[in-house]
Amino acid sequence: MPKGPKGQRRPADVVGAAIMVAKIATGEIEEPTELDDGKEYARKGGREGGKARAAVLTQEQRSEIARIAAEARWKKS
Repeated sequence: MPKGPKGQRRPADVVGAAIMVAKIATGEIEEPTELDDGKEYARKGGREGGKARAAVLTQEQRSEIARIAAEARWKKS
Protein backbone atom coordinates (compact mmCIF):
# COMPACT_ATOMS: atom_id res chain seq x y z
CA MET A 1 0.00 0.00 0.00
CA PRO A 2 1.44 3.42 -0.91
CA LYS A 3 2.57 5.76 1.82
CA GLY A 4 2.18 9.50 2.02
CA PRO A 5 4.98 11.98 2.72
CA LYS A 6 4.73 11.44 6.47
CA GLY A 7 4.46 7.65 6.24
CA GLN A 8 0.67 7.41 6.52
CA ARG A 9 -1.01 4.60 4.63
CA ARG A 10 -3.20 5.50 1.66
CA PRO A 11 -5.38 3.54 -0.75
CA ALA A 12 -3.54 2.60 -3.94
CA ASP A 13 -6.34 3.47 -6.37
CA VAL A 14 -8.61 6.46 -6.98
CA VAL A 15 -11.82 4.60 -6.12
CA GLY A 16 -10.34 3.40 -2.82
CA ALA A 17 -9.26 6.94 -1.97
CA ALA A 18 -12.75 8.28 -2.76
CA ILE A 19 -14.39 5.64 -0.57
CA MET A 20 -12.01 6.46 2.27
CA VAL A 21 -12.82 10.20 1.99
CA ALA A 22 -16.54 9.43 2.00
CA LYS A 23 -16.23 7.24 5.09
CA ILE A 24 -14.26 9.96 6.88
CA ALA A 25 -16.90 12.55 5.90
CA THR A 26 -19.79 10.39 7.17
CA GLY A 27 -17.97 9.47 10.37
CA GLU A 28 -17.70 5.75 9.69
CA ILE A 29 -13.97 5.89 10.27
CA GLU A 30 -11.72 8.48 11.87
CA GLU A 31 -9.20 10.39 9.84
CA PRO A 32 -5.74 8.89 10.29
CA THR A 33 -3.59 11.10 12.47
CA GLU A 34 0.16 11.48 12.44
CA LEU A 35 2.08 8.56 13.86
CA ASP A 36 3.91 9.19 17.09
CA ASP A 37 7.12 7.23 16.74
CA GLY A 38 8.96 9.22 19.37
CA LYS A 39 10.69 11.31 16.72
CA GLU A 40 10.17 14.53 18.64
CA TYR A 41 12.13 13.06 21.55
CA ALA A 42 14.96 12.00 19.25
CA ARG A 43 15.07 15.46 17.72
CA LYS A 44 15.17 17.09 21.15
CA GLY A 45 17.95 14.78 22.28
CA GLY A 46 19.95 15.46 19.14
CA ARG A 47 19.69 19.20 19.59
CA GLU A 48 20.72 19.03 23.24
CA GLY A 49 23.30 16.28 22.88
CA GLY A 50 25.91 18.24 20.98
CA LYS A 51 26.02 21.04 23.52
CA ALA A 52 26.19 18.59 26.42
CA ARG A 53 28.99 16.63 24.74
CA ALA A 54 30.97 19.79 23.95
CA ALA A 55 30.72 20.90 27.58
CA VAL A 56 32.25 17.62 28.79
CA LEU A 57 35.09 17.31 26.25
CA THR A 58 38.48 18.87 26.85
CA GLN A 59 40.15 21.12 24.28
CA GLU A 60 42.50 18.30 23.27
CA GLN A 61 39.59 15.88 22.73
CA ARG A 62 37.68 18.42 20.62
CA SER A 63 40.80 19.09 18.59
CA GLU A 64 41.34 15.36 17.96
CA ILE A 65 37.71 14.88 16.88
CA ALA A 66 37.94 17.88 14.54
CA ARG A 67 41.21 16.56 13.05
CA ILE A 68 39.67 13.14 12.35
CA ALA A 69 36.60 14.78 10.79
CA ALA A 70 38.74 16.99 8.56
CA GLU A 71 40.77 13.98 7.40
CA ALA A 72 37.55 12.12 6.57
CA ARG A 73 36.24 15.07 4.55
CA TRP A 74 39.46 15.42 2.54
CA LYS A 75 39.70 11.65 2.06
CA LYS A 76 36.35 11.56 0.15
CA SER A 77 37.54 13.71 -2.74
